[in-house]
Amino acid sequence: MPDAHPGTQQVIQDNRDYTLFSWSAQAQTSPIHMVGGQGSHFFDGDGQTWLDFSSQLININVGHQHPKVLQAIKDQVDRMCFAGPSFATDVRAELGKKLAEVTGLAKSFFTLGGSEANENAIKMAKLYTGRDKIITRYRSYHGATMGSMSASGDPRRWPVEPGIPGIVRVFDPYMYRPPMGGTAEAWEDGCITHIEEVIQMEGPHTIAAMLVEGITGSNGLLIPPDSYYPRLRALLDKYGILMIDDEVMSGFGRTGKWLATQHYGIVPDIVTCAKGLTSGYMPLGAVIVNQKIADYFETHFLAGGLTYSGHPVSLAAAIANLKVYEEEHLFEHTLEMGRHLGTRLEAMKRKYACVGDVRYIGLFSVLELVKDKKTKEPLAPFNGTSPEMAKLAAHIKSRFVYAYSRFNFLWVCPPLVVTREELDHGLDVYEEALALVDEMIGAAVAAD
Repeated sequence: MPDAHPGTQQVIQDNRDYTLFSWSAQAQTSPIHMVGGQGSHFFDGDGQTWLDFSSQLININVGHQHPKVLQAIKDQVDRMCFAGPSFATDVRAELGKKLAEVTGLAKSFFTLGGSEANENAIKMAKLYTGRDKIITRYRSYHGATMGSMSASGDPRRWPVEPGIPGIVRVFDPYMYRPPMGGTAEAWEDGCITHIEEVIQMEGPHTIAAMLVEGITGSNGLLIPPDSYYPRLRALLDKYGILMIDDEVMSGFGRTGKWLATQHYGIVPDIVTCAKGLTSGYMPLGAVIVNQKIADYFETHFLAGGLTYSGHPVSLAAAIANLKVYEEEHLFEHTLEMGRHLGTRLEAMKRKYACVGDVRYIGLFSVLELVKDKKTKEPLAPFNGTSPEMAKLAAHIKSRFVYAYSRFNFLWVCPPLVVTREELDHGLDVYEEALALVDEMIGAAVAAD
């Protein structure tokens, strides 16, 4: 355990006084003073060690402070810190070639994060097709820039609306809560026929692309049925509509493959990525396009650019990070740990009254919490919280497990290097919190 930092309260106060924290009312923020980390843990200024059960923002895939990635960054800094986006560099060539290999696509355009990647993917799709509309899903998040936020279905889009024009939304493959009161079995077929009807009503000739998260992340981790992506791929091909696959959160090993859509045997036209591309060690995103789109921009002007596109230090971090995935067999480890995680989650679903559903693929998982399993009443309302969720989150935090919870969802997304012992420890803490929620639900029922 690291030593306590003598000025930690001052650091927190200065952060509060002089900086703004995202997605929050500033007076309600209570940041942890983070001073370091190792593997699946990080350290705070009070000398406490935390189990990072959300990989920060579901991006520290190779764990904190991996020596091979750190060394690659240091070596690149010594060679060359910066080259403008119009220059060729060895790291740009190496990473572009590797991304084409692992995705089955052709060329990459580099950005500094996922929001910029989605912003540029939307622009490229419109340029390539000459069409204006983008179909997205209601339970989606694609970033915080104006275009990517407009494309999101997430309620965080509300403050920026009306946003950019041309966004058309459809319902999701949310099998636990099919829209309009249907059954999961009916919705497995209906979610695709619903999209086709929307396409017809909007005019196929007006729609450039459909933008989807490979696996929906921060809006409930929705895992489509096996038939979803093959049928969607065929539907979009039928109308000449591109598929943009947002793998910012679900890609690069999080589900045990390079891309979540690879579990379904399909190849998108455009892939966007960030987070796990460098495991957060340096800011980097990418838009990866197929050969037809790449060929189009051989003779047509690519109207887009960023000062830090192709930043050499970020590219070097990504190259080293991808090597760690392969050399340390982290995808295989993710699938092994994911099987154990799934067994534990299914047991929690049977044991606790508040666990309505569990969804998991690799080390990408969520518990959906309810007040009543029969009615599926959420433990907290959409875009809100509740005393039960507040108590659950507080207990987990008190045990120095760093968890991501939102609305009535509780995620389990540790670094891909997590050990079985670490995984079990975090899940044991979750079970303590779930038992407290069950007591609160029981007390409420008794009071009625």
